[in-house]
Amino acid sequence: MNLLRFDSEAAWAGAVCSLWRDRLRLHPDMKICLPSGATPSVIYAEMARSVVAGQVSFAHATVFVLDEFGGLAADDPGKTSATLRRQLIDQIDLPPRAFHVLDPDRSDLARHCADYDATIGAGFDLVLLGIGRNGHVGMNEPGSPLDGATRRVDLHSDTVQSSARYFAHGNLPRWGLTVGLKTMLASKEVWVIANGAAKAEIIRRTVRDAIVPSNPASLLRRHPNCSLFVDGAAASMLEA
Repeated sequence: MNLLRFDSEAAWAGAVCSLWRDRLRLHPDMKICLPSGATPSVIYAEMARSVVAGQVSFAHATVFVLDEFGGLAADDPGKTSATLRRQLIDQIDLPPRAFHVLDPDRSDLARHCADYDATIGAGFDLVLLGIGRNGHVGMNEPGSPLDGATRRVDLHSDTVQSSARYFAHGNLPRWGLTVGLKTMLASKEVWVIANGAAKAEIIRRTVRDAIVPSNPASLLRRHPNCSLFVDGAAASMLEA
């Protein structure tokens, strides 16, 4: 795992966006897997500005949503796909047909997840990931299998409580659908992004401690082309 540390959140976000623009210019037809949420929001805002400014284009790319909450109304604005649309998709030139989402309301979830994996194929060109305080990546919670495919998962209580910021109601999701570690590890490049002091402990564990299923993020150290982007606050415990 390549560790890239930056003094400030602005420098951190700028570096991720600069490299992302470079990747898209070299490979305009990139197949990309993206999360939603607070961590990537500043990065998405800059990428959207880059598209508007004509610095880069998603016109030939394909984007897959990383995960999706289950048990919510179809039009709930807190759903992952809805958040990602607001944060990035609706502000860039990605063709509508090139945005692929997970649908927890399907009657046959196993078939739906298998079809999602079939559409992905062998893996992504780039996977962008946040990291939970318990080490989850996507909705791959502690104990998730290395060979896990896209599937239905139950969310840990910490993840449930962390999701509250995305909802204007108390019906917090207890399960979801997620791309599995198998697909992440089969992808060409994986970027893990983390900022803020709240992520310092899990970043230390992910980088310094053993590679164990109880910390799914640590399993990504087995990927030959995985980079961890952290700002100064998130990296603050690495020298302890």
